[in-house]
Amino acid sequence: MPAQTTGRITYANWEERPVGSEDTSPRLAHASVTNSFSGGIEAAHTICEYSIVYTSDKTGTFTGMELLTGRLDGRAGTFVVEERGTFDADGTVRCAFAVVPGSATGDLVGLTGSGSYACRAGEPSFPYAFDYQVG
Repeated sequence: MPAQTTGRITYANWEERPVGSEDTSPRLAHASVTNSFSGGIEAAHTICEYSIVYTSDKTGTFTGMELLTGRLDGRAGTFVVEERGTFDADGTVRCAFAVVPGSATGDLVGLTGSGSYACRAGEPSFPYAFDYQVG
């Protein structure tokens, strides 16, 4: 039976580097990010890698993979989510994410699901929602 859980993502570290020339538009970048999840997903120090397209200095899109190790509503394990999002000139970031099929381990084997978040650039913590099923 599908379940929904919510919580917060707290940004811990962001290391971004250009890919190719920084003087072009659009331009590409790569970011290595560490987050912590609390609430229904409990995962400290996630590993996340983003590919970013800046269509202007303040707008663009991103895709990424994030490895979460911890607990989902009390079940221990690891899983990966694929993320796709946008960021707007006003600083709003919107992201949808989905579990990578076959990536779950431990008590989470068979996990499927998707979720989302929205935040303002620079916010250290923001809410997420995640709909999922195990097994």
